[in-house]
Amino acid sequence: MLLPLGIAQGVRDGTIRYAFRRWEQPRVRVGGTQLTSAGVVTFEAVDEVPDVAAIGDAEARLAGFADAAALRRMLTGPIRRGPRGGKGGDRVFRVTLAFAGDDPRPALREAVPDAAGLAQLRAAVAKLDASRRTGPWTRPILEWIAANPGVVSTELAALLGREVLPMKADIRRLKALGLTESLRVGYRLSPRGRAYLESLD
Repeated sequence: MLLPLGIAQGVRDGTIRYAFRRWEQPRVRVGGTQLTSAGVVTFEAVDEVPDVAAIGDAEARLAGFADAAALRRMLTGPIRRGPRGGKGGDRVFRVTLAFAGDDPRPALREAVPDAAGLAQLRAAVAKLDASRRTGPWTRPILEWIAANPGVVSTELAALLGREVLPMKADIRRLKALGLTESLRVGYRLSPRGRAYLESLD
């Protein structure tokens, strides 16, 4: 479930409590979390809304809408294909949101692991490599970023012979492990990433 920056920031400061979605089935689970641009958000409840007309202005404002009429227009409009190709559904759900903490990745990036931590990290990266039928892919990306920090992603993809979007998704997987960090243009290895790469030699 994508949460725009304004909504995620509202969850963080307490002005946003709900998100309304049209789904066939709930796509988030109670107790689950999502990393957003404003920090970690948790899903406290997921409830079906049988009557959209019963949603009031106060509830709509807690979802980031000016009033209930604006929210209902969004919920009752045509079903649109989402950014990842998925469609909405005929059922409406209210997801109760709460702020769960800051993004853990900045601290993780700065944490240089000891020998035991490196062993755990190598095992986690090995799982990423094993998930790809084409074989290990993590080391070439990490080595190229180490040698070419701040290079625009389109150039990086061309030099690696990769499509841009799948490559960026791979870099996000490495970022989740604290190995890379995004710059205004391109990427660089974090201290954790440099320690991991050096440990391979």
